[in-house]
Amino acid sequence: MAPRSDEPLSFEIAVRYPLRLHFTRNLFAPENPLLRELFPHAPSERLLCVADANLLDQHPGLAERIETALRSLPLRFAPPVLRLPGGEPIKNDPRHVERIHRAISDAGLSRHSYLVAVGGGALLDVAGFAAATAHRGIRLVRVPTTTLSQADGGVGVKNGINAFGKKNFIGTFAPPAAVVNDLDLLETLPPRERRAGSAEAVKVALIRDRAFFEAIESNADAIARFEPDAVEAMIRRSAELHLRHIATGGDPFESGSSRPLDFGHWAAHKLEQISGWR
Repeated sequence: MAPRSDEPLSFEIAVRYPLRLHFTRNLFAPENPLLRELFPHAPSERLLCVADANLLDQHPGLAERIETALRSLPLRFAPPVLRLPGGEPIKNDPRHVERIHRAISDAGLSRHSYLVAVGGGALLDVAGFAAATAHRGIRLVRVPTTTLSQADGGVGVKNGINAFGKKNFIGTFAPPAAVVNDLDLLETLPPRERRAGSAEAVKVALIRDRAFFEAIESNADAIARFEPDAVEAMIRRSAELHLRHIATGGDPFESGSSRPLDFGHWAAHKLEQISGWR
C-alpha cells in the first residue's frame, strides 16, 4: 500500500570528521617525516600552498623551504607558494578569496586535492573559506603561525570573511584534514601577537579548566618571557580544550545557542569593527 502523499520522509545524516592536531618543529625540514605522513593518498592528487607574505619575509628562505618540501611529496605540487597579506584587513577584501579560487582553478585541483595554508588566523580564515567553497570543499591542511591561531582559531572548524561591517558575516563550518602547530614559526612574533594568544588561553581556562588557569598563573613570568616550554604547554592545553569541546560538546557546528568558546566575542568583535580592524 502506498504511503500517504502528505507524510514526510525523515532521515538522520551522520557524518564523522577525524580531527588531527600535530605538534612539531621545523615542519618543512627534509629530516622531518611529519609532512609526508599528512598526505597518505594517491600520488595523482594535486596540492597548492598559500602563505602569509609577512611571515615569509620574517623567515628568510622559508618560501623556498616550503616549495622544496612540497615538491618532495608523492603529490603534484603546483608552485609557486601563493603569497597573501596577513592580518584582519585581509578578511575585508573578497578579492583575496577570488585569488585563491583562481589559483585552485588554474592548478587543476579537484575535491580530492589539498590546499596547505601557512599563516595567522586571518589568513587561515580566508584560505579555509576558499577551500570550503571551491568544488564544494577541498582538503585543507592548516599550519597556524601565531600564538593565537595555534591555541584557538587555527585548530577549530570555522572559517569566514568580513562583510557589511560585520566580522565573519560570510563563512562555513569545514573541519580541516589536519592542523600542524610548528612552534619554530612563533619565534619572530612581535610582543603584541605573543600576548594575544596568551589571552585566549586564559579565557578558555576560565571557561573550562581551573587547573589550567592556575598553571598559567604560576607560569605567568615564563610565558611573558616567551620561554619555549611554558608557551608550548599553554598552547597545547588551550588547543586541546578547544578541540575537546568541538568533538564532544554535542554541537560542533553551533546550531544551538550555547557557544562557550565564543565567550566575550559579542564585545570583542564590535571593538574590532570600531577600531577599523586594527
